[in-house]
Amino acid sequence: MTSPIEEVQPFEAHATDADLDELHARLSAARLPERETVYGAPAGPRRWDQGVPLADLVDVVNYWRTGYDWRSFEARLNQLGQFRTAIDGLGIHFLHRRSTRADATPLIMTHGWPGSITEFVDVADELANPADADATAFHVVIPSLPGFGYSDKPASTGWGTERIAAAWVELMGRLGYEKFLAQGGDWGGNITTVLAGRFPQRVLGIHTTFAEGPPGLTTDGLTAEERRWAEETHDFWHHRAAYAKQQATRPQTIGYSLVDSPVGLLAWILDKFAEWSDSQDSPFERISRDRILDDVTLYWLTRTGASAARIYYESHNSLDPDLRVDVPAAITMYPKDIEKYPRPWAEQRFRRIVRWSEPDAGGHFPSLEVPDFFVHDVREGLAAVLATQE
Repeated sequence: MTSPIEEVQPFEAHATDADLDELHARLSAARLPERETVYGAPAGPRRWDQGVPLADLVDVVNYWRTGYDWRSFEARLNQLGQFRTAIDGLGIHFLHRRSTRADATPLIMTHGWPGSITEFVDVADELANPADADATAFHVVIPSLPGFGYSDKPASTGWGTERIAAAWVELMGRLGYEKFLAQGGDWGGNITTVLAGRFPQRVLGIHTTFAEGPPGLTTDGLTAEERRWAEETHDFWHHRAAYAKQQATRPQTIGYSLVDSPVGLLAWILDKFAEWSDSQDSPFERISRDRILDDVTLYWLTRTGASAARIYYESHNSLDPDLRVDVPAAITMYPKDIEKYPRPWAEQRFRRIVRWSEPDAGGHFPSLEVPDFFVHDVREGLAAVLATQE
């Protein structure tokens, strides 16, 4: 009889030369619109009022075509350790970086959209095998969400955050991790919340940058800063979230452009890296062009622009309002993130907050924007979680 561990198969990424040649040909033949009518605006966020500025996009497209090296990132993925396994009828891809430390704790890290496993490739090694021998170490598991990257694309509806969380529990058990920590932001934060709320017997505790409180909470009693957070989050969802409404209602329609046009895919994703990162004039102030193109190229080569968008169709606004998290939680609110919930609101869902952090810098992609601080923060937060187990 096949044991669970034998169901996990090693995996290596190898794009064909033909796929890369086709990408370069499509980039060379791209049809671009005229420049935005806010052209000439001074350096700063206003340049992006109509979306990605033409000059910025042309620069990135030219670099993608002539300077970017996918093979380097592909080799990095293979070096980290990639695997696939079938869970609930769907092939799930994941990175698995085991620590050399005997005292390491299993940790599953879940990405969001428009991110991918690329969000964690630069931090996995240090979390698994920290340079400081006294620092907390983890066996790091980084799955690709269903429909993202090298995971399979669901062929029917039903793969929402609740089902994904259950699949993650199965994945960790299959790796021999009966109890584990969880970390995530964006959709990964949502799934981490579901993991902690639904499977407290398996989840030791969590670290999240997404701490949505139950709906309908009042601003009465909040500080001026907390009110500002609430107002900014409200403004985001009412005035800057057209992408989410599109993907939640018509993912197939936008999917044709995302799968057929590399420039369209790049613009759709780059717009979010620009608007959601802690930067003034360009996301490249915080994140390298190579790392953003690693992310976009992964979407392109796996043809997952449409299938990834469907997570919004499956789970937009679906977090159970009655779900409560009683396992210990470390929560970090980065200053330029798109959703920041005041602690009094977060406390209505997360009942055992053991560490609350408000850094001075960073946005929606902290593992890419401020990777050194991100590692420190995750490690300290989860160390506080583990201290409750002693």
